[in-house]
Amino acid sequence: MAKVKVYNQKGEAAGDIELAKDIFEVEVNPNLVHEAVVIQQANSRQVIAHAKDRSEVRGGGRKPWRQKGTGRARHGSTRSPIWRTGGVTFGPSKDQNFERKMNKKAKRKALAMTLSDKVAHDRFVVVDSLELPEAKTKVFVSIQEALPVAGKKTLVVINPDNTNLKRAVKNVPKVDVIGAKSLNVVDILAHDYVLISKDAVELVNETYKAAN
Repeated sequence: MAKVKVYNQKGEAAGDIELAKDIFEVEVNPNLVHEAVVIQQANSRQVIAHAKDRSEVRGGGRKPWRQKGTGRARHGSTRSPIWRTGGVTFGPSKDQNFERKMNKKAKRKALAMTLSDKVAHDRFVVVDSLELPEAKTKVFVSIQEALPVAGKKTLVVINPDNTNLKRAVKNVPKVDVIGAKSLNVVDILAHDYVLISKDAVELVNETYKAAN
């Protein structure tokens, strides 16, 4: 099993913790991690662009002029794409679906690889406890400054019940918080360090133990 140092809130060594080998000591496959990132970003993509086709634009219910005898080209509706106020042909549609699927086992494997990479490069910082007496930003900042993550872009992994910490982190620059059961490849890669409490490590082990 991988073993990392545990700190207390003052930044002092408080022992070691063994991490599950199948989650925190997995060989990295860049291609699989890249695939997981692309799929996650595609699935979170919002379809905003939309152009109305001839069935959606206003007007055009009446034939503009009679079929014959006017000397003008025949038309059945002003909704036609060749009219200035008509619909758009082959425009972007809100019905476009960018969703992609990934095997559950492969997805967990990719997540384990990103966590393993943080551990291998000493960017996985474990604290014995991240419980705060009150939801004060300055309390968290004092803890942050005592740890190796001071001033770094950090993802704080917490037990979802830790509401005080969740509120305290909101206004801290370069720091984001995520629940231990909601870990994902994109958020981990977007941060230099992962800061996690011992109880959150146990929760990660329980949630992702099938990573291999």
